[in-house]
Amino acid sequence: MDENTQYLSADSLSALNKEYELLKSKTIPDIAKRIDEAKQQGDLSENAEYHQAREDMSWAQGRVLEVEQILNNAKIIKKGTTVGKVSLGCTVTVKIGGTTKSYTIVGQQEASPSKGLISNESPLGNAFIGHEIGDKVEVITPAGKQTYEIIAVE
Repeated sequence: MDENTQYLSADSLSALNKEYELLKSKTIPDIAKRIDEAKQQGDLSENAEYHQAREDMSWAQGRVLEVEQILNNAKIIKKGTTVGKVSLGCTVTVKIGGTTKSYTIVGQQEASPSKGLISNESPLGNAFIGHEIGDKVEVITPAGKQTYEIIAVE
């Protein structure tokens, strides 16, 4: 896996393309207009609207560069490419102690641990990749070494 590759679902890729177009076609031109209007008010040293608009422009331009980098390195996650083995895009159900948990392995842009979406680059996601049902996987977590038993891969 290339370190610059950004693994995304098709939906996330579409959302990023829409965000990119919105930033370029609407957000940045609107902010430029605000800056121009604030400049026409005269003294810029104490013009809060001007300074806020400049900060907004800086953020928007930075976000455009960030989204461009993601889009240029995006690779769509294809589900079910490795049957029975944990891979990107699959959902793995594990047993830890007496508890059963399910995680979906996603790219880092989509990770949301509270929703059960873990990055392939996270210690947990990385440890699961390549394992099969019945495998016991040891992961070092902030709570110490944990042993997860894989009970399902979808």
